[in-house]
Amino acid sequence: MIRRDFLRDMALAAGSIALTSRPAGAFELPIPAAAPRAAPSWADQIGLELYTVRDLTAKDYVGTLEKVAQIGYKEIEPAGGYGNMSPKQFRALVDRLGLTIPSTHSGVTIGPDAEVGKQLADFQIMGIQYTSLDQQRPAGAGGRGPGGRRPAAPPTRAEQRRGMQQFIRSTARARTAEDVKQEAARYNKFGTAAQKFGIKLLIHNHTVEFIPTKDTNELPYTILLAETDPSLVVFQMDIGWAAVAGQNPIELFNRHPGRFVLWHVKDVAALKSLPPVPDQGARMAEARLVPVGLGDIDYGEIFKHADVAGMKHFAIEQDSAAEWGDSIAAARVSYEHLRATLTAHAQR
Repeated sequence: MIRRDFLRDMALAAGSIALTSRPAGAFELPIPAAAPRAAPSWADQIGLELYTVRDLTAKDYVGTLEKVAQIGYKEIEPAGGYGNMSPKQFRALVDRLGLTIPSTHSGVTIGPDAEVGKQLADFQIMGIQYTSLDQQRPAGAGGRGPGGRRPAAPPTRAEQRRGMQQFIRSTARARTAEDVKQEAARYNKFGTAAQKFGIKLLIHNHTVEFIPTKDTNELPYTILLAETDPSLVVFQMDIGWAAVAGQNPIELFNRHPGRFVLWHVKDVAALKSLPPVPDQGARMAEARLVPVGLGDIDYGEIFKHADVAGMKHFAIEQDSAAEWGDSIAAARVSYEHLRATLTAHAQR
């Protein structure tokens, strides 16, 4: 038995056991004395960011969503397109599977008003309430489904690693404060357009949003929080990447209450072994992403602060699930661990 298969099988066995303690060296977060409890309903609304199973959706989109629903997931967040289906076809599929689509990372793309309006109308048909903003327009349209995206070919593990490295090289550098403010203005502009369709824009973080600006030493994340209109733009905190960046999610919730309407629930192992905080690119590159419950982040504590954060929807994400050995199995382990954690805390 190779090491990868051994680790996968051990994790699958662990997935059916409720978490009763945190691993040694767990990522520790301060708990205010009167922290609210996790709501019981959260265990019944667990979502999955489909980037987790992108290797499978690229080969069999419908079959993969059927497996996701069978695990017990109730919400999904598309990434990489919509299986070449029309908005009505996609909505019919998720309705049949008992799934909903609160948010999408196959988001609205910058372009002429008419094109943006058409995309937002498509999202409205699918029931999407929050969308990312893509800075680059896709080439052409026609038959690709909402957003003009064709289903991607299944990425190899080497391609996934190269993609991550390229993303880090292109983004892990200091920006100017004015550049970040201009980005915030774009979110407000397109958020105004989206408001007509009952949709808000979402801002998702990696680690690079915590690289200080080169002229003011402010964090881009802080500037975006200050410059965006809360009635138009919400924040989707990727808790895993925030932790990799050396941030304390609960402190961010307390400093900016109500802004973090969406969460990405991502777990990371060996946080204390990462390179020093100033090098956010290296920290992101070396982060060990694992199924939820097998890393250092204590989601039982973090969910106690969901009311302060303003959280309404959350989605499990493991960027490296395919490399781990079996992305749908990894998604099942994450689901079982998180459901056990939420159920246990709700009963206290």
